[in-house]
Amino acid sequence: MEQQLIPLTQLNLTNRFLFDEVMDDYQTHQDVLSIILERNVPLLEKNVTEKEHRVSPLARSVRMDVFAIDEYNTAYNTEMQPKKRKDLQKRSRYYQSLMDTSLLESGVPDYNLLNDSYIILIMTSDLFGYERYLYTFKPECQEVSGCILEDGATRIFLNTKGTNRDEVSKELVDFLRYVEDSTDETVASIDSERIHRIHHRVCKVRTNEQVGVKYMQAWEERIYDKEEARAEGLAEGRAEGLAEGACIQTISLVKRNLSRGMAVSDIVDFLDKDGEEIEKIADIIGRYPEADAEELYALVYPVTKE
Repeated sequence: MEQQLIPLTQLNLTNRFLFDEVMDDYQTHQDVLSIILERNVPLLEKNVTEKEHRVSPLARSVRMDVFAIDEYNTAYNTEMQPKKRKDLQKRSRYYQSLMDTSLLESGVPDYNLLNDSYIILIMTSDLFGYERYLYTFKPECQEVSGCILEDGATRIFLNTKGTNRDEVSKELVDFLRYVEDSTDETVASIDSERIHRIHHRVCKVRTNEQVGVKYMQAWEERIYDKEEARAEGLAEGRAEGLAEGACIQTISLVKRNLSRGMAVSDIVDFLDKDGEEIEKIADIIGRYPEADAEELYALVYPVTKE
């Protein structure tokens, strides 16, 4: 059964389309970062949403939700992750490496010129299981307690389901509550001026006609892709069997979206299928980019001889 389109006016900030549109405004991104880091973050007046990073034409690319740099040359990548995925910890590592590659110009001999950076993932689930709102990671020496590797890289995982209210700011707790329920009723119970500004931006985006058209176009494109892949799969299924046809349908859709630069985790969200299977398909496609869907099917699901 096809998932129904949720009206733009009813979306919460957990929706990645709304999140990207809202955070495209540097003041809003600045407010969000200031809440999370509990300090003023003076961003430069230019965000980049869905920024693509790729080391080489053959390497896997990723699209970062919101990328910005502040007046002190610190770089920030802020991501909305509404679904719990097994690869998020290593995905954050890959994000860090790609962002570093893009920040240091070729030929620069001094690595001390590399920007300080933050990778921030806002999640609606507890990735680590300690019921905390905030998990901050910096590399530390295992042999010497308190000896931090001062490489300027920080990774932060936020959990809207946290319970340790006394250990984080009230504004952060209120913001994470608002992320899940981005309504007038929720914001009415919050005193934070920054969260009120964020809500004003959310309301403005929700009622923008151009954004509404963009939202519908994105939805229709996904429906079209699914229908096209389903038709391909059914055609293959009549000749090869329904189960095989369904698999070929999935492979076709994964290949098409990878060619458009979509991240594997986004494809998993889009297809709402098992992440490990989609990652396996994506890996085979990366190794055999010229193979068609039938050839890829044989590689992904090899026949085991008795």
